[in-house]
Amino acid sequence: MLIGTAGHIDHGKTTLVHALTGIDTDRLPEEKRRGITIELGYAYLPLPGSDGSPAQVVGFVDVPGHEKFVPTMLAGASGIDFALLIVAADDGPMPQTREHLQILQLLGIRRGAVALTKADRASPERLAEVSGQIEALLAGGCLAGAPVFPVSALTGAGVDALRSHLIDAARSLPARAAEGDFRLAVDRVFTLPGAGTIVAGTVHAGQVAVGDSVRLAPTGPLARVRSLHVQNRKADSGQAGQRCALNLAGLAVDDIRRGDWLTSQPAPQPAQRLDIALSLASDAPRALAHGAVVQIHHGTRQLGGRVALLDAALEKSGLAPGGHGLAQLVADVPLHACRGDLVVLRDAHGQNTLGGGRILDPFSPPRHRRHPDRLAVLAALAVADPAERLQALLACSPLGLDLAQLAAAENRRPDALLALLPAGAGRFNDKACWLIGSAALDALGQRVEVRLARHHAEHPDELGLERDRLRRMIAPLLPAPAFAEWLEHWLAAGRLARSGAAWHLPGHRLELDPRDRRRADTLLPWLLDKPFDPPWVRDIALRLGEPEAATRELLKRLAASGEACQVVRDLFYAPAAVRQLGAIAAELMEADGCIRAAAFRDQTGLGRKRAIQVLEYFDRVGYTRKLGRGHDEQHRIRGDLAVN
Repeated sequence: MLIGTAGHIDHGKTTLVHALTGIDTDRLPEEKRRGITIELGYAYLPLPGSDGSPAQVVGFVDVPGHEKFVPTMLAGASGIDFALLIVAADDGPMPQTREHLQILQLLGIRRGAVALTKADRASPERLAEVSGQIEALLAGGCLAGAPVFPVSALTGAGVDALRSHLIDAARSLPARAAEGDFRLAVDRVFTLPGAGTIVAGTVHAGQVAVGDSVRLAPTGPLARVRSLHVQNRKADSGQAGQRCALNLAGLAVDDIRRGDWLTSQPAPQPAQRLDIALSLASDAPRALAHGAVVQIHHGTRQLGGRVALLDAALEKSGLAPGGHGLAQLVADVPLHACRGDLVVLRDAHGQNTLGGGRILDPFSPPRHRRHPDRLAVLAALAVADPAERLQALLACSPLGLDLAQLAAAENRRPDALLALLPAGAGRFNDKACWLIGSAALDALGQRVEVRLARHHAEHPDELGLERDRLRRMIAPLLPAPAFAEWLEHWLAAGRLARSGAAWHLPGHRLELDPRDRRRADTLLPWLLDKPFDPPWVRDIALRLGEPEAATRELLKRLAASGEACQVVRDLFYAPAAVRQLGAIAAELMEADGCIRAAAFRDQTGLGRKRAIQVLEYFDRVGYTRKLGRGHDEQHRIRGDLAVN
């Protein structure tokens, strides 16, 4: 269990922790000289097991009480299980007592106790009076009903009783589930002779073991865990709910600082727009305005940002003190965040704690954030049960979900999310890591059918539409590999048909009249005379003895029906030749990891210009994708070559 102190300056937090554990958490010379806590301090209390051996270790995070160090207090309170609120008997509740209590409320701390310190300086009447003030202060809040222990760290009175209560609380606290990828909020970075970089913090999720690779999130380098300490003891592994110190190989001490995260996520994504369920403190100095500049506290990090209220009715009036609503936080710089993380907001000058909330979506869109469809997504994200939440998201996502991004937001692997779905609830495309609900997939198929029917009516002389053109018309935001799979799904179900590169409805036919059929049967073999260098339209027209325009139109219709492939305006290839060229491109891709025009030219025997034309055709039909420019230009295969 991790216990965090809270309370006003000079109320005896550090002295009490020393009395409970025997450890002085003030380690800085300035702290010793001034007699106040400036930095976070740590102490540990081993609990004896039934056979006398240490079975469990309780950790203490001692925080500063001065109003100037509230950000440091927030960093220390991140991830604690139990709050020890400390109130001096002579002063009673003070401003930072109230602010720290408010922060505990915003951080979702629901377990705690109150130490009424300096009890040796107060009369029984004064102790009773302050106890009543504390009870009234806690009423209705996160620590309502918490026991109050009068203690004196100097005489030792009441310390044993408080320690026994904390030990009982630690033993009764359920272990945190170690689900998801490892995430540690860094609050301390230092070096030790012969060891190198040491990074310490509270583990928020998952597990870590010696030898594991962890990444500095969101976009930092990888490092290897050489060794680790858990709750101040050497260990082979640590997990959520524990304080861990990791000795890292691959990270210099200057590469990392308080506020960073370590994670085992394979590809953590930077977050900068956070949609949250926001609660404004009842004693906030004023309504929170739309667009207000704030300080955002997340994990152990503090950064600037702005608030966008998602309720249009609050745009002018703002969110009143004590109010609740949806908001988007736009951070000044990217950070690492997951759904369910808590944030605390303070005003731009850091003088007042305004409120806070739980993150619903760390990867919010910059536009249409108030659209009813977007608000429906946020309602789905507010569902507590993970399986129900995923199904609710699929129900309100007509184009499906980017499962890689959702997995990063949920801090789960994609396969773990898929395991939450009942059989038949959705269809997954692993190339694009895209998931769509069964009902949404059927509705998308209907949209494709309607669009093709319209195209057939408007262009009866065309067989259909190429795959990428159809995707741009129907769902331009849908990844090409996923759309290609859905088309194949509808093809197998008999809902669509394909002729060459053209997709069309099953009943649609492009029939040539007898004369055109005879001309087609005459010219098609000519395309195979030199498969990689077929004749141009003008040469075919001359050989046929037909006008060039009529010959071009006939070849375009043959290309629409899949009997030819139009590489450029006046150059048509036989499908068999295109398949051969596609196979050569695939061989280059396998050998070199990409397809360059020069290598393709050499392998095919084509001229450079013709090689580029063929590669651009492959790009156009979705077989390849062009990357880079000039000397860095290359092509990579991204799908199947749809040729009869």
